[in-house]
Amino acid sequence: MTGIAGTARTGLTLPWVAKFVLHVGLLFLGFLLAYALRRAPPLIWWILDPDALRVLGWAALFAVIGGGVEMVFQMERSAWRYASMREVVGLARNVTITTVLFLALIFFLDRGMELPRSVLPLTWLMSVALLVGFRMAWRLPHDPGLAAHFLPSWWFRPGTGRTPLLIVGAMVDADRQLRLLQGDPLSPYQPVGIITPHAEEVGLRLHGVPFVSAIETWGRSFSALTTRAAGPHAIVFLDDPIQAFGLSTERIGELRRAGHRLLKPQSMAEIAGAPGSSHRLEEIPLEDFLPRKPIALDTAPVRELVFGRRVLVTGAGGSIGSELCRQLLALGCAHLSMVDHSEFLLFEIDRELGGSRFDGVRRAILANVRDTARVAEVVREERPDIIFHAAALKHVALVENNPAEGVLTNVLGTWNVIQAAVDHGVSHFVLISTDKAVAPTNVMGATKRIAETLLDLAPRGVTRMTAVRFGNVLGSAGSVVPIFRDQIARGGPVTVTHPEVNRFFMTIPEAVQLVLHSTAISTATIGVSGSEGGGPRKFLLEMGQSVKIVDLARQMIELSGKVPDVDVMIEFSGLKPGEKLAEILSDDGETVQPCVEGIMELLWQRNQDGICLAEILALVDRSRPANEPPGDHVRAMVDRIRFRPAPEIRQP
Repeated sequence: MTGIAGTARTGLTLPWVAKFVLHVGLLFLGFLLAYALRRAPPLIWWILDPDALRVLGWAALFAVIGGGVEMVFQMERSAWRYASMREVVGLARNVTITTVLFLALIFFLDRGMELPRSVLPLTWLMSVALLVGFRMAWRLPHDPGLAAHFLPSWWFRPGTGRTPLLIVGAMVDADRQLRLLQGDPLSPYQPVGIITPHAEEVGLRLHGVPFVSAIETWGRSFSALTTRAAGPHAIVFLDDPIQAFGLSTERIGELRRAGHRLLKPQSMAEIAGAPGSSHRLEEIPLEDFLPRKPIALDTAPVRELVFGRRVLVTGAGGSIGSELCRQLLALGCAHLSMVDHSEFLLFEIDRELGGSRFDGVRRAILANVRDTARVAEVVREERPDIIFHAAALKHVALVENNPAEGVLTNVLGTWNVIQAAVDHGVSHFVLISTDKAVAPTNVMGATKRIAETLLDLAPRGVTRMTAVRFGNVLGSAGSVVPIFRDQIARGGPVTVTHPEVNRFFMTIPEAVQLVLHSTAISTATIGVSGSEGGGPRKFLLEMGQSVKIVDLARQMIELSGKVPDVDVMIEFSGLKPGEKLAEILSDDGETVQPCVEGIMELLWQRNQDGICLAEILALVDRSRPANEPPGDHVRAMVDRIRFRPAPEIRQP
């Protein structure tokens, strides 16, 4: 592959040779046309007059010099179909250099006494015009947006059958989006107007599309456009509609109620995961409109951590696990091992990443983290440098009613992966934890708290241990957002457990950023959490203010274009078993210390719950299908963790 690539860059190819010959020929023709414009000799002069040979010699010399300049800069290697101002400037530069070199040589030979002084400026103009003109002529039939300005409407009708599209964003972003849309003959959208954050741009045109309004006054212009164009509009927001453009949830709801599709450009990761046209637009999910400012973190330390390394993700088919897989491939991991016990979920993420443009090798592995031998086998075969353990049961109500399953997956599964990581020299193990592990009142939270404790009880070796704790994730499996979305779509009612219940929220990409950045921090610095000598470390993200679930429900109803308690009713069903009114991110035994912007480290006493490994393994043994139901034992441990009287720490 290297040899082929090198040949493509430096060797002779038929298209380049053909374009090189044409380039030289156009320079020759440009000189002759310039001389003809200056002297206007009759046609017979070019055939019979001896001076014509001198002019032809000058033209040939100009063309040869231009060919040498082209050999240096190789402008003809660019694709004519996508010619832009960059190529125009490059060609103008090359012709300028050619003209200067030609003038210097002519002056050296005979001081240019026989050459009219106006010929060279005309030659420059004619040469640039010919070189650029041929490129534009080649691009014209391939660019519908450009062809529309030259061909009659009966010949070419842009936008026939397309959805009228309003673009909301700054001029520089709108320029990029318009180029993509207008350059694709298969695009389903026809841009009809641009709404800008800068009022002084109203009245201008960009690629033939008018700036119709400023964002703060777009209501009037928008109504006029809607009337003028048939059918509902699609609106693409090139930045966050709430944070960047200041739209209210009520306004967004009005747009949805009027039948307008609200779109956003796909991210680079999404585009890479679905090859095709790079202009892809997608519907904005409701959770993206929720008024929470996302936290963006620098990817440089994470890329340094992941690039070129082997990584294993358990629970790879879940909401967090699948996003981890996407971002790890985007960051350049050399080999990605995706482990999950769900055949369907594993197939879906493997199929999605199968069309990606990233170079990393991946492998989908069906395995259950409860199976000790299978986990050890997978880690031994895959030889990961880093393990992200995202496999878990996390539905509070289901785990509350099925405590044995929660223990076997969240406790035994975690211990199996930890053991395999230590036994096979994995450099870093990362546990995906939850705020429900703090002062747990339910079985799920207790099992995750025990999973965090297992990091303390794990044998010390080369493996660094890290736990990453965060709150509820918008749009994840089990989140209230998809539940509310389905209830709203059915016409309601939207069910909330209690009017005062509140939660911290973050987006799935944010949660994954936290996991990756925390891992990078833990790798780069010596651990101070809980013990000397670089013991396990815990991190959490600054999640801002908690949100009342009933307020979230009202916002989602409004964003759907409906009126709360009129179009869609809100009902209170009562707290579920083990459910808290409010979640907390740290407890009394933990000290929160700022680490980097947006990320905090939890400093805690090692094994502060006083649970020894023998107790945990006994709990696991009671949870096996052949043994007695473990409900009482698990709940006893929940109470012990929640109401501990500062117990004496016991070592395993």
